[in-house]
Amino acid sequence: MTRLGKYLAKRAINKAEVARKTGLSTKRLSELSLNENTKLKASELYLIALAIQVSPADLLEEMCGDLKLID
Repeated sequence: MTRLGKYLAKRAINKAEVARKTGLSTKRLSELSLNENTKLKASELYLIALAIQVSPADLLEEMCGDLKLID
């Protein structure tokens, strides 16, 4: 399960409702939730954040907060 998948599961988010609100397919949301190799686009992250009523910046931090610059 991906970070997005864990985040949505932890918050008990209905993916079908997110799909309806964002225009993303349920298949795409499942890929984003389950497949570690699937890339999450910024536009998708933004729409998902709006649909689940969280700040896009907070969701981005949740998804990518562990990334660090190379010294």
